[in-house]
Amino acid sequence: MFVEQRIYSFAPGNTGAFLKAYESDAMAAQTGALGQPVGYYVNEIGPLNQVTTMWAYGSLDERVERRRNLSNDPVWQAFLHKCRPLMTTQETRVLIPAPFFQDRLKAIAALGRTP
Repeated sequence: MFVEQRIYSFAPGNTGAFLKAYESDAMAAQTGALGQPVGYYVNEIGPLNQVTTMWAYGSLDERVERRRNLSNDPVWQAFLHKCRPLMTTQETRVLIPAPFFQDRLKAIAALGRTP
């Protein structure tokens, strides 16, 4: 099990527009394909104009399949077309839980898959 962390950076003033568009246009499509996120955050201190998302996966194969399903969704494609111009950079990291956190992550991920 692992967490994929994505950090999106925006030009000043675009973070709010992204969050509003995501909530109204794309959140249902993304959570339908990926489940609920482990976290969805906006930076308050440090580098500003960033959104960090975290998604749990049981394996890389699961990640590939779930993300493929999302990328094939026309609603998601329309959202990307609308919101990519708001972004300046994107980083993606794969985080492996510490041994003592593995069971906790499994429990958190299970909550995200509950309807």
